[in-house]
Amino acid sequence: MQHISKLPNLEPSIFSVMSTLAHKHNAINLSQGFPNFKGDQKLIDLVSKAMNDGYNHYAPMYGVYKLREAIANKYDLLYGYSYHPDNEITITAGATQAIYAAVTAFVKPNDEVLVFRPAYDCYIPTIELCGAKAVSVQLTYPGYGIDWEEVKQKITSKTKMIIINTPHNPSGTIFSKSDMLQLQDITRDTNIIVLSDEVYEHMVFDGEQHQSICLFPELKARSFITASFGKTFHNTGWKIGYSCAPKYLMDEFVKVHEFSVFSIHHPTQIALAEYLKTPSHYQELSAFFQAKRDLFLSLIKESKFTFTPSKGTYFQALNYSNITNENDYEFAVRLTKDKGIASIPFSGFNVNSLDEKMLRFCFAKTDDTLKRGAEILCNI
Repeated sequence: MQHISKLPNLEPSIFSVMSTLAHKHNAINLSQGFPNFKGDQKLIDLVSKAMNDGYNHYAPMYGVYKLREAIANKYDLLYGYSYHPDNEITITAGATQAIYAAVTAFVKPNDEVLVFRPAYDCYIPTIELCGAKAVSVQLTYPGYGIDWEEVKQKITSKTKMIIINTPHNPSGTIFSKSDMLQLQDITRDTNIIVLSDEVYEHMVFDGEQHQSICLFPELKARSFITASFGKTFHNTGWKIGYSCAPKYLMDEFVKVHEFSVFSIHHPTQIALAEYLKTPSHYQELSAFFQAKRDLFLSLIKESKFTFTPSKGTYFQALNYSNITNENDYEFAVRLTKDKGIASIPFSGFNVNSLDEKMLRFCFAKTDDTLKRGAEILCNI
């Protein structure tokens, strides 16, 4: 048999590459974004209870109503705006599936989708699977801010969607209120859909506030939010998230969701519905992860790496230009093999593999792991 690949230029995920190297060389893995500590036993017990209580068959397609209601209540509590649990919230198999469903429901061949680079690696392959073109806007070190004039110039009659991510992976920056207002102005009186990846909404530091898309009424009316319970509650292997959008957008989203996934793990939904009744379970996360960030940065302050403290997510970007002129991929591989610590090079997320001597390190680790990793970094 012969066939033409729909993604002929797609290479293996850098996350898989670096995690495999870390395992092979027994390196401290600060590359892939997952905690190496256990999630809350209360939540784990609630999942077990739901299984024992018989919630082991298909959940409703949109998701368990009590969980959708709990999500709606969370948005109302945090932002003063919400979504109707009947038809504006859908439970998904993680945020990646939510992103896939939102893009494929609306993006058609020859459409264009604006993507801010460096970008999480699922965005562009999904766009290309739809036969559309990803139009990149490169964010640059050290600020990784957005040139909104460039954005205006790159919007055309073919622009169907703009994908944003705040807090931003991999840079650790956040969108400001001004950024969101400019996005609102740019998309006004257009048919452009905004897809807002807000996976790290509960990890914002130094007193800053997460600028959710739902805080801006005109943006909310044209936008999807995607989010992740796995990231939020330290159980990434559960692969459970959700999407929120106005009904007229969600009606199309669920057409893709129904025939790609249909429904999500039932007992976990029951457990999360109960767990979300205690707001401190998510409201205390920013302080928890800021303490992790501060510990990590204090431990490497005497190293040759330079950095701007992460404003959100559980990633810290480090610049190594004081150490070597090697490209970031080669340096990341050498650190893993020779020094025993794994990271993620930025260039794979950038336009034309732009190399700015940046590596991403995950600080969602135990204090012991961070101390051992920092000791290695300080000796480089």
